[in-house]
Amino acid sequence: MGIALRALCMITLGLYSQYWLLLHLSGFQSPVSALLCMLLCRAAFSLPYIHVNIFQHIGLPMFSPSRRPSRIHQMTHGVLNLPRNPLLDWTFGHSLINCHVEHHLFPFLSDHMCLKVKPIVSRYLQEKRLPYQEDGYLSRLRLFLREYEELMVLAPPITELVGIQ
Repeated sequence: MGIALRALCMITLGLYSQYWLLLHLSGFQSPVSALLCMLLCRAAFSLPYIHVNIFQHIGLPMFSPSRRPSRIHQMTHGVLNLPRNPLLDWTFGHSLINCHVEHHLFPFLSDHMCLKVKPIVSRYLQEKRLPYQEDGYLSRLRLFLREYEELMVLAPPITELVGIQ
């Protein structure tokens, strides 16, 4: 219960902070216009965020909660990096685009640090004969379209694969 309450407080603080900044620093004259701008921006960015995140996980192995391999095997087999893209890097940060493997291995590293450790992680995984997966955006799009029914329609509920967090 404490974790849920803390999460709710942080979400509320984040939403209020964004609203306050829009209202007081961006020149919006009315609270309604600041709120509307905030909600429209969040709606506009949520679809690309989900889209990119799906491309970096879909079709890759998932492990049942009862029979998971070590964390490093989970992260190297179930995640991939997309190539750098200035628009996506600026919008979502390196951690979610071209350093996604590093982000999963070290979730608290900043975007800047993820870029710095990327060559080290790649070299380490290759030495340990673990996959360091990278793929292009168009290749992931083709996979998604070609295997949509299997990957999205016939897939079991996510809670069966990862458990309730």
